[in-house]
Amino acid sequence: MNTTTHTPQRIGLLTGGGDCPGLNAVIRAVAKTAMDDYDATVIGIEDGFEGLVEGRMRELTNREVSGILSLGGTILGTSNKGDPWHYPVEVAPGKIEIQDTSFKALHNITQWGLNALVAVGGDGTMHIADKFCGLGVKMVGVPKTIDNDLAATDVTFGFDTAVSVVCEALDRLHTTASSHHRVMVIEVMGRYAGWIALTGGVSGGTDVILLPEIPFTWEAVYRKVNERATHGKRFSLVCVAEGAKLPGGAEVVKALDIKRTDAKQLGGIGNEVARQIEAGTGLETRVTVLGHLQRGGSPTAFDRVLATRLGVHAAHCACRGEFGVMAALRNNQIISVPIKEAIAQLRTVPPDHQLILAARAVGTSFGDEV
Repeated sequence: MNTTTHTPQRIGLLTGGGDCPGLNAVIRAVAKTAMDDYDATVIGIEDGFEGLVEGRMRELTNREVSGILSLGGTILGTSNKGDPWHYPVEVAPGKIEIQDTSFKALHNITQWGLNALVAVGGDGTMHIADKFCGLGVKMVGVPKTIDNDLAATDVTFGFDTAVSVVCEALDRLHTTASSHHRVMVIEVMGRYAGWIALTGGVSGGTDVILLPEIPFTWEAVYRKVNERATHGKRFSLVCVAEGAKLPGGAEVVKALDIKRTDAKQLGGIGNEVARQIEAGTGLETRVTVLGHLQRGGSPTAFDRVLATRLGVHAAHCACRGEFGVMAALRNNQIISVPIKEAIAQLRTVPPDHQLILAARAVGTSFGDEV
């Protein structure tokens, strides 16, 4: 036990944004490190920033955080609609009003006697953490998102598991596509970044990958599919990111949800791509939308290890007084980076990324060929 910590500390811990494989591994790592190394009390805040605003929490115990390393989801619950500065409040039956409820969150932080708050989440969570830093809250961030779009870290936990799900799905679609001589379109998550589509598509041997970062044309997609048919390959696999833009630059938006800070719910481009391919080539085409399958289930070994390393580092930061930082992986080392650096810009796929060049070399089309 670290005897230099004279006053037992109270560390708050929440998981924000969408669920993600590896969250429980982080909870375990933060709690065990804070409790065992620093004799700290760890307060688990329920359902992300919603619980912080509404005053829902419980003290975590060693018993509660044992045996959860392999579990998907989060034992604390989470929400992507709990931004304290953009909080949905029902002011009348069926009528929602967006309000600034940050004062409630600050009140609860004080009421609970928290010395620091560890926030585990993606871009939205880190933006909220940065706002709390500006109000004097002692924040530590842990980068979580299957989208892998957080700057300042080489990779976020949850991404590897999501890519593994995409790869397995493509392996399965490959067999049915070849059996029925069809074009199979698979739509994957990622928001405005194409990392899941790129990495999953390459690992699954897709013939066409459509990304938000690379504009595509229908003609180039048709040409790739027709070329395969001409050469006796009577099926094709197409992997499309949900945030890929249609020719002309339009996004495909499934719905708008004012309760979210970013109201747009992307989705549906897979159906449009399948419809256009069938109309443009005459080839029978089917679409599979993986959706939340990519977020669920047990984390891969890589994500369990990464989440553990990040959680341990975050606990050390919170208990040793290093605030306004996010734990990050760089060159296989876990370091601290300013939260502001992590949210300075989205980490999107560079068009000249080495994996894109490798994919082109083995014949993958990105729909941009002239």
